[in-house]
Amino acid sequence: MAGSPTCLTLIYILWQLTGSAASGPVRELVGSVGGAVTFPLKSKVKQVDSIVWTFNTTPLVTIQPEGGTIIVTQNRNKERVDFPDGGYSLKLSKLKKNDSGIYYVGIYSSSLQQPSTQKYVLHVYEHLSKPKVTMGLQSNKNGTCVTNLTCCMEHGEEDVIYTWKALGQAANESHNGSILPISWRWGESDMTFICVARNPVSSNFSSPILARKLCEGAADDPDSSMVLLCLLLVPLLLSLFVLGLFLWFLKRERQEESIEEKKRADICRETPNICPHSGENTEYDTIPHTNRTILKEDPANTVYSTVEIPKKMENPHSLLTMPDTPRLFAYENVI
Repeated sequence: MAGSPTCLTLIYILWQLTGSAASGPVRELVGSVGGAVTFPLKSKVKQVDSIVWTFNTTPLVTIQPEGGTIIVTQNRNKERVDFPDGGYSLKLSKLKKNDSGIYYVGIYSSSLQQPSTQKYVLHVYEHLSKPKVTMGLQSNKNGTCVTNLTCCMEHGEEDVIYTWKALGQAANESHNGSILPISWRWGESDMTFICVARNPVSSNFSSPILARKLCEGAADDPDSSMVLLCLLLVPLLLSLFVLGLFLWFLKRERQEESIEEKKRADICRETPNICPHSGENTEYDTIPHTNRTILKEDPANTVYSTVEIPKKMENPHSLLTMPDTPRLFAYENVI
C-alpha cells in the first residue's frame, strides 16, 4: 500500500498543501551540461515516514525508509537518479539545459505537525567556447588609433562575465565588461589584448589581438600619408614625362627626315643631271669604225682625237656590271 500510486498521490497533495512553508533558506546550485549535481539533505527528524523530491510541480522521487522503497516517477530519470552513501541527498546526473529550475524536498513524519521542506534552485550551464571579438569604427587623429573591441559569445550563453587583459605596458591592465576602448599611438610599444569569458562552470579565452596589427595602416598621421603618396607619385609622373618627351623627339626627327627626303626628290625632278638615281634612261653615242683594219701608226704623221663618254647615266655602278665594251677611237692620218 505504501508504494501504491494512490498513496503517492495523497502524499503529493499533502506536500502541496504544506510545501509553501520552507524550513530552510533557498539553496542555489549550478551544474554543467553532461555533468552531475547533488542536492544535499540533512534531516534531524528521527522517525521519517517518507521523503518526496519534486521538480517544479512534478513529483520526481519518493523514498520510504521503512520499507527501503525508492520510486522514480518518470522512467527517463531512473538511470539519472541516485542517493549516494545510503542517505537522502539526491544526485542527478547527465544534466541537460532543461533541468534548470526549482526543486523541493519534503520530509514527512508522524512526529511533525507539518513536513520539513527545503527549496533548491538549479542552474545548468554549457561549457563556454572561444569568445568572438569584433572591432568597432576606427578613427585616426594625430597618429593615434582609436577604436573599440567587443567580446561576445557566438551562441549567446547565459550569465557570462567578460574581462579584458591588456599586456605589454609597464603594468598590465584589466578591464571589466564586454567592450574595451583602445587608444594606441603609432610608435609606442606594442600591446596585446585578450578577452576572458567566464560562466559559473567554465571559462575561455579569445585569440590574442596585437595593437600594431589592429591599427596597421590607420595609425599614421593624414599629413604623413599625403606626403608618402606624393613621394610615390612624383617619380611615376616624372618617368611618364621623360617617356613622352622622348617619343615626341623621336616623332619630330622622323618628320624632319621625311621632309628632307621629299625635298631631295623635288630637286631630282628639277635637275635630273645631278641626281644619279633619277629614273631617266642613259643614252650613249658611239662612232663606229668604217674600216676595222688597224693601220700602222706613224707617230710623226698621226693626229689623235678622242671622244669622251658622257657623264649622264642612270646608275654609275651599272658600267661595272656591263660587259666590257671597247672604247672606240677615230684616227686621222696626216700624210
